[in-house]
Amino acid sequence: HMHLKRMVEAVKEGVWRGGGVPFEFNTIAICDGLAMGHIGMKYSLPSRELIANSIEAMAEAHRLDGLVLLTNCDKITPGMLMAAARLNIPSILITGGPMGSGRWRNRKTGILTVVEAVGEVLGRRLSIEELTELERIACPTCGSCNGLFTANTMACLSEALGIALPYTATIPAYYSSRISLARKAGEQIVKLVNRNLTPSAIMTREAFENAIIVDMALGGSTNTVLHLPAIAEELGVEISIDLFDEISRRVPHLANLIGSGGEMDMEDFHRAGGVPALMSELKTLLHLDALTVTFKTVGENIADAKILDYNVIKPIDKPLKSEGGIAILKGSLAPQGSVVKASAVSERAKVFIGPAVVFNGQDEALKAIEAGRIEKGSVIVIRYEGMMGGPGMQEMLIPTALIYGMGLSDEIALVTDGRFSGATRGPCVGHVSPEAYEGGPIALVENGDEIEINIPRRMLNLNVDRGTLEERKRKWKRPEKKLKGFLAEYVTVKRSKSQVKS
Repeated sequence: HMHLKRMVEAVKEGVWRGGGVPFEFNTIAICDGLAMGHIGMKYSLPSRELIANSIEAMAEAHRLDGLVLLTNCDKITPGMLMAAARLNIPSILITGGPMGSGRWRNRKTGILTVVEAVGEVLGRRLSIEELTELERIACPTCGSCNGLFTANTMACLSEALGIALPYTATIPAYYSSRISLARKAGEQIVKLVNRNLTPSAIMTREAFENAIIVDMALGGSTNTVLHLPAIAEELGVEISIDLFDEISRRVPHLANLIGSGGEMDMEDFHRAGGVPALMSELKTLLHLDALTVTFKTVGENIADAKILDYNVIKPIDKPLKSEGGIAILKGSLAPQGSVVKASAVSERAKVFIGPAVVFNGQDEALKAIEAGRIEKGSVIVIRYEGMMGGPGMQEMLIPTALIYGMGLSDEIALVTDGRFSGATRGPCVGHVSPEAYEGGPIALVENGDEIEINIPRRMLNLNVDRGTLEERKRKWKRPEKKLKGFLAEYVTVKRSKSQVKS
């Protein structure tokens, strides 16, 4: 993200031009790529609240009139939007933009290529020397990841919410137009302050519905099911997981992008017309009168937008899939729901029934996967990785990427009360609720139990009789967790909020 400093200077130039006085401050910014595979990932999702709180503190302490939120990574974007919503002062979000893809053996490369290549090495489909060669050229420029993973999904949804200028999400990090956009954002925030157009007037319920519609058409990251409701809650807007599923059933998947089961990168998406072109194709489904930071409505913003490459964005009458990218599954294993990126699951794996192989944490599972101890047809269960049990609900990209790289993504499923990276693909079901630490059914699963995943029917079932489960529940004890510092505070706050809601 070395280019962000230049973007900051451009934003400040824009503020001066508009007649304002800019002040620069920063917040923390955890990189999920560096936090992966160790205890650091437990801090990733909780950092979202830390970011929101730190921005709130600075803005309130110094009585700022408005905010330009410069972001580019997974939890930073939602954390900043939560702060903007909570403060409700004029705000505009701008991202650093996606990186360009590398090229290796006539295919596009990025961070996902490297992580999955580790699985290829384990499966003896690639040598260590080839992996090293790939690693050196996979990510050739600055910017967020090259595919539709969490960072770029949230950037796209920021446009859909109306809190970011058009093309904010897709202009590549190394384009000169990215600097021009930053300057324009600086000019625009002064106008927003002068007219007192606040986030509550922009991020309405209709705007959140627009964002979910765009999310489904994109085939975006499952992390949006965590982030959009959290942002909405700051504004007093209630967004349930059932709304995601209801919209998913009526919005087709249109974007052929890396991360959503496709092959095109974010630069391809930009050249095809970006978010405005996608929204133009969805115009019969959107709330076109929703207001945006341009002072125009969504309908006015997308009036002249059109798809420039139908290999990247499909027409609505010829979609990639008839339903949206994310599905909410419920059943005896997830009474309160679970989430799967349906767009990244092959047709043959959308119904998956197999015996459970249970692990109390990601580390145990990784050892078994790396050692080749998981048989085809199995359902890996990784539990005690939820919001409370992890704590922090770390993502499971490494196990899912290893499985994919080993060529087993249609042969092995994974179910967890943790979450997934936006880069995860295959029959991987996360956010299982209630989580194991709270005594949910996932805590009662034993090796060999039959688990049924049925995406078309939106089911996630543990095929064990009720009497057996009741007996297991009587014997179950919550594992002790010795926490300290920030994670201990995070769990305490989350638990108290949960108790208030219940």
